[in-house]
Amino acid sequence: MHEGKDETALDKLWKEYAKSFCDFDDLTLGRWCSQTLGQLRGRAWRLSHPLVGAYRLAAQLAHDRQVWLQRLVNLPAGYLEAPCCRAPLLPLLTRDVGTAGLICMHCNETAVPVDQLPGEIRDALIQWTQVYGPIHDVAHWEEERRRQSVDYDAAFEEAAQKVEELLADAAGEQVPRLLEHYPAIVWEDQDECLEVRPEDIQL
Repeated sequence: MHEGKDETALDKLWKEYAKSFCDFDDLTLGRWCSQTLGQLRGRAWRLSHPLVGAYRLAAQLAHDRQVWLQRLVNLPAGYLEAPCCRAPLLPLLTRDVGTAGLICMHCNETAVPVDQLPGEIRDALIQWTQVYGPIHDVAHWEEERRRQSVDYDAAFEEAAQKVEELLADAAGEQVPRLLEHYPAIVWEDQDECLEVRPEDIQL
């Protein structure tokens, strides 16, 4: 979430949501996280899914309190320990997977580096990132380049449509293959820079 003057109304709303978990003691918080991971197991989830949103709030609070390091609860069945923070490994697939690997839903660090991605899918994910990157960059063109464009608005809209297709392709092709290696997987279903929202991604 953004901090200080860059904090948005949505950021403030999520902070309000997070207060619900602040009343949990460490053991209760750990049990809630463990039980919820059990519910998440066996499926791929959109990052925008309400259950994932609630889990992410609880998981980051649990990380701050070092609940998993204290081993107040056991790792849920089927989950391995994340090397980054020792929480249960729940990977997040983002558009930067080809360079950053899979991200940890607990500490937001790299949970699975690129060179440790499953071999048969690594190349496909790197290629997907290489296609995605230049399209995403349209949102970050400098003013001079925007002026040189015949119609920047049209270029922006075209990029947004391509990103919608790329995210849907990843959800349909790459995410299920990752699910063969991890008990659950979360994938980023939006691109704020190109104003692509979760509801725009049709599966």
